[in-house]
Amino acid sequence: MIATLLLLADDPAPMAARQRTIAIGLAVLVVVVVFELLRRRKLREEYSWVWVATALALATLAAQQDLLLTFSRWIGAASPVSTLFFGALLFLFALVLQFSVRLSRLTHRHRTLGQRLALLEEEVRRLRGSEPAAAKPADERQRDEVA
Repeated sequence: MIATLLLLADDPAPMAARQRTIAIGLAVLVVVVVFELLRRRKLREEYSWVWVATALALATLAAQQDLLLTFSRWIGAASPVSTLFFGALLFLFALVLQFSVRLSRLTHRHRTLGQRLALLEEEVRRLRGSEPAAAKPADERQRDEVA
Protein backbone atom coordinates (compact mmCIF):
# COMPACT_ATOMS: atom_id res chain seq x y z
CA MET A 1 0.00 0.00 0.00
CA ILE A 2 2.72 2.50 0.99
CA ALA A 3 4.82 1.45 -2.00
CA THR A 4 1.87 2.17 -4.30
CA LEU A 5 1.45 5.65 -2.79
CA LEU A 6 5.14 6.38 -3.18
CA LEU A 7 5.01 5.21 -6.78
CA LEU A 8 2.02 7.48 -7.47
CA ALA A 9 3.79 10.44 -5.85
CA ASP A 10 6.82 9.92 -8.10
CA ASP A 11 4.83 9.61 -11.31
CA PRO A 12 1.61 11.65 -11.33
CA ALA A 13 -1.12 10.56 -13.68
CA PRO A 14 -2.42 12.95 -16.34
CA MET A 15 -5.51 14.99 -15.61
CA ALA A 16 -8.85 13.51 -16.52
CA ALA A 17 -10.64 14.93 -19.55
CA ARG A 18 -13.26 16.57 -17.33
CA GLN A 19 -10.58 18.34 -15.27
CA ARG A 20 -8.83 19.55 -18.42
CA THR A 21 -12.10 20.84 -19.85
CA ILE A 22 -12.94 22.69 -16.64
CA ALA A 23 -9.46 24.23 -16.43
CA ILE A 24 -9.58 25.44 -20.05
CA GLY A 25 -13.16 26.67 -19.60
CA LEU A 26 -12.12 28.57 -16.49
CA ALA A 27 -9.23 30.18 -18.38
CA VAL A 28 -11.57 31.26 -21.20
CA LEU A 29 -14.05 32.61 -18.64
CA VAL A 30 -11.30 34.68 -16.97
CA VAL A 31 -10.27 36.21 -20.31
CA VAL A 32 -13.89 37.05 -21.19
CA VAL A 33 -14.52 38.62 -17.77
CA VAL A 34 -11.29 40.66 -17.99
CA PHE A 35 -12.19 42.00 -21.43
CA GLU A 36 -15.68 42.86 -20.24
CA LEU A 37 -14.28 44.69 -17.21
CA LEU A 38 -11.89 46.56 -19.51
CA ARG A 39 -14.74 47.50 -21.82
CA ARG A 40 -16.78 48.85 -18.92
CA ARG A 41 -13.68 50.65 -17.57
CA LYS A 42 -13.89 48.77 -14.27
CA LEU A 43 -10.37 47.37 -14.66
CA ARG A 44 -7.34 49.31 -15.78
CA GLU A 45 -5.20 48.03 -18.63
CA GLU A 46 -2.12 47.86 -16.43
CA TYR A 47 -3.74 45.08 -14.36
CA SER A 48 -5.43 43.23 -17.20
CA TRP A 49 -2.27 41.70 -18.63
CA VAL A 50 -1.66 39.83 -15.35
CA TRP A 51 -5.06 38.16 -15.53
CA VAL A 52 -4.81 37.38 -19.24
CA ALA A 53 -1.32 35.93 -18.80
CA THR A 54 -2.53 33.79 -15.90
CA ALA A 55 -5.47 32.50 -17.94
CA LEU A 56 -3.17 31.67 -20.85
CA ALA A 57 -0.77 29.86 -18.52
CA LEU A 58 -3.67 27.86 -17.06
CA ALA A 59 -4.95 26.93 -20.52
CA THR A 60 -1.47 25.99 -21.69
CA LEU A 61 -0.83 23.78 -18.68
CA ALA A 62 -4.22 22.11 -19.04
CA ALA A 63 -3.72 21.50 -22.77
CA GLN A 64 -0.06 20.39 -22.55
CA GLN A 65 -0.20 17.43 -20.19
CA ASP A 66 3.54 16.73 -20.50
CA LEU A 67 4.44 20.22 -19.28
CA LEU A 68 2.02 19.96 -16.38
CA LEU A 69 3.32 16.51 -15.43
CA THR A 70 6.89 17.85 -15.53
CA PHE A 71 5.94 20.67 -13.16
CA SER A 72 4.12 18.18 -10.94
CA ARG A 73 7.23 16.00 -10.69
CA TRP A 74 9.43 19.06 -10.12
CA ILE A 75 7.42 20.30 -7.12
CA GLY A 76 6.61 16.78 -5.88
CA ALA A 77 2.84 17.04 -6.31
CA ALA A 78 0.75 13.90 -6.18
CA SER A 79 -1.49 15.00 -9.04
CA PRO A 80 -1.54 17.66 -11.78
CA VAL A 81 -4.60 19.26 -10.17
CA SER A 82 -2.51 19.82 -7.04
CA THR A 83 0.06 21.55 -9.23
CA LEU A 84 -2.60 23.87 -10.62
CA PHE A 85 -3.78 24.70 -7.09
CA PHE A 86 -0.18 25.31 -6.03
CA GLY A 87 0.25 27.66 -9.00
CA ALA A 88 -2.96 29.47 -8.03
CA LEU A 89 -1.68 29.87 -4.48
CA LEU A 90 1.61 31.32 -5.74
CA PHE A 91 -0.30 33.67 -8.04
CA LEU A 92 -2.49 34.92 -5.20
CA PHE A 93 0.55 35.40 -2.99
CA ALA A 94 2.26 37.50 -5.68
CA LEU A 95 -0.92 39.49 -6.25
CA VAL A 96 -1.36 40.27 -2.55
CA LEU A 97 2.29 41.28 -2.31
CA GLN A 98 1.95 43.60 -5.32
CA PHE A 99 -1.16 45.25 -3.88
CA SER A 100 0.50 45.62 -0.48
CA VAL A 101 3.39 47.49 -2.11
CA ARG A 102 0.98 49.72 -4.03
CA LEU A 103 -1.09 50.37 -0.91
CA SER A 104 2.01 51.31 1.07
CA ARG A 105 3.08 53.71 -1.67
CA LEU A 106 -0.39 55.28 -1.83
CA THR A 107 -0.52 55.64 1.96
CA HIS A 108 2.79 57.46 1.92
CA ARG A 109 1.65 59.72 -0.93
CA HIS A 110 -1.66 60.42 0.86
CA ARG A 111 0.14 61.43 4.06
CA THR A 112 2.55 63.67 2.15
CA LEU A 113 -0.32 65.25 0.24
CA GLY A 114 -2.21 65.96 3.48
CA GLN A 115 0.85 67.59 5.00
CA ARG A 116 1.44 69.72 1.93
CA LEU A 117 -2.22 70.75 1.88
CA ALA A 118 -2.03 71.82 5.53
CA LEU A 119 1.07 73.89 4.80
CA LEU A 120 -0.63 75.53 1.82
CA GLU A 121 -3.77 76.31 3.84
CA GLU A 122 -1.65 77.89 6.57
CA GLU A 123 0.25 79.95 3.99
CA VAL A 124 -3.01 81.14 2.40
CA ARG A 125 -4.36 82.14 5.84
CA ARG A 126 -1.15 83.99 6.60
CA LEU A 127 -1.11 85.78 3.23
CA ARG A 128 -4.75 86.80 3.49
CA GLY A 129 -4.31 87.96 7.05
CA SER A 130 -7.35 85.95 8.07
CA GLU A 131 -8.91 85.90 11.51
CA PRO A 132 -7.37 83.78 14.30
CA ALA A 133 -8.19 80.08 14.59
CA ALA A 134 -10.62 80.65 17.49
CA ALA A 135 -12.85 82.77 15.24
CA LYS A 136 -13.31 80.03 12.65
CA PRO A 137 -16.85 78.82 12.06
CA ALA A 138 -17.81 75.69 14.02
CA ASP A 139 -18.20 73.48 10.94
CA GLU A 140 -14.68 74.33 9.72
CA ARG A 141 -13.18 73.55 13.16
CA GLN A 142 -15.04 70.23 13.16
CA ARG A 143 -13.81 69.41 9.64
CA ASP A 144 -10.22 69.98 10.76
CA GLU A 145 -10.67 67.81 13.86
CA VAL A 146 -12.19 64.89 11.93
CA ALA A 147 -9.59 64.93 9.19
